Amino acid sequence: MWKLSKKVRFWATQAREPFPYYEHKEIGYNYRMSNIVAGIGRGQMHHIGEHIAQKRAIYHRYKEGFTGVPVEMNPYVPCSEPNFWLSCFTINKGQAVTPDDIRLELAKYNIESRPIWKPMHLQPVYAANDFITLDDPVGEDIFARGLCLPSDNKMTEEQQQVVIEIIDGLFK
Repeated sequence: MWKLSKKVRFWATQAREPFPYYEHKEIGYNYRMSNIVAGIGRGQMHHIGEHIAQKRAIYHRYKEGFTGVPVEMNPYVPCSEPNFWLSCFTINKGQAVTPDDIRLELAKYNIESRPIWKPMHLQPVYAANDFITLDDPVGEDIFARGLCLPSDNKMTEEQQQVVIEIIDGLFK
């Protein structure tokens, strides 16, 4: 019974393998929302405009803070209205610093960051499936050079400045 229960919990958490990036050997599901969580989410909808504004400010503080640092914030089409849910960047090609160097340095200060999502065609669960490409592995490149930054809307400007300074310091 314990083995079956463990397997069901694994599937219910998207069948995610224990890596710092998302990797899947099996197809999982996201069946974790309770009624209480749904109620909280519904209550937060009253504040969605405020949350998006906070996320936008976080993104722009990172963008401004990384002026002169060889990274590029996740781009968006100027005519679009992104929700800035997550601020990510890619390290410019040819840099000695890697996303994992940054992730591990931030972790020393108890600051969580994550690799960009691993492309679906690289997931072991889809290894036997065909993948069509135009010889421009954009997803693989972004995965290799990208990092998701702390972006919680409760993060203070001072906390964000610490993240910026740590990352800036790695490139000096």
